Amino acid sequence: MNRRAFLASGVGLAAFGAFYTLRPGPLVAGSGAFEITYSEERWREILTPDQFAVLRQEATEHPYTSPLLNEKRIGDYHCAGCDLPLYASETKFDSGTGWPSFYDSHENAVGTRRDFKLIVPRTEVHCRRCGGHLGHVFNDGPPPTGLRHCINGIALTFRERAA
Repeated sequence: MNRRAFLASGVGLAAFGAFYTLRPGPLVAGSGAFEITYSEERWREILTPDQFAVLRQEATEHPYTSPLLNEKRIGDYHCAGCDLPLYASETKFDSGTGWPSFYDSHENAVGTRRDFKLIVPRTEVHCRRCGGHLGHVFNDGPPPTGLRHCINGIALTFRERAA
């Protein structure tokens, strides 16, 4: 082995190690990482196929398809998987992206982790109670937080609050 091949293999091994270390951990049903954990079979019974794809397999719904995009009533947006209240309607705004967007979540409602699915690192948002994938958070939102929680509407249910 010559010096160039040795160095190239070392760089490759270091890159693999860095990627392996920085990759996000799985949101595995039944892992005990969340308060509510079910088997894949049970999640499939509870959720619609589209909800399962988003919440449990981290799919993304098509933009402008969620009825919640244009929801204007006062209330709360809950996790479709475990019914935890996640976002208040007062924090919702029109981001022009085609997905319901919020500048903040309820306290202790969501968790985040790094997501490298598109090579460029993003911040994935999940329900802190069941681990359901909700969407991503970006730093291009309005005041007061400057954040944009870009959320799959299919991962949410809406509950109107009494006036």
